[in-house]
Amino acid sequence: MAAFVLHDHRKPRPHFDLRLEQDGVLRSWAVPKGLPVDPDENRLAISVPDHDLDHLTYSDEDKSIADIGTWTEEDRTERRFVFTLHGRTDDRRYAMIRTPQGWLLHLMSDQDG
Repeated sequence: MAAFVLHDHRKPRPHFDLRLEQDGVLRSWAVPKGLPVDPDENRLAISVPDHDLDHLTYSDEDKSIADIGTWTEEDRTERRFVFTLHGRTDDRRYAMIRTPQGWLLHLMSDQDG
């Protein structure tokens, strides 16, 4: 399974970085308000440059690991992809939706448990 990491990044202003392992790199998005916790909300996800795999375990005084684990892709089209993060405490299904302005991260309403 491919790995993921969610970094809590405190500079230049607080935000989260979602990184998904794919094709030998970490595809990355800055998520200013963190992952959505309610299926009724979407969160902006700003695509940022890919990172090397060593960022899976990277932390410093400005960046800590909020969650880490594996992820599975469930569906992909040109406009969106659906995936599950298998984190430290639970599994959560999300959709990354492409809009003309960028990406939105959406928590799927059909969560297990």
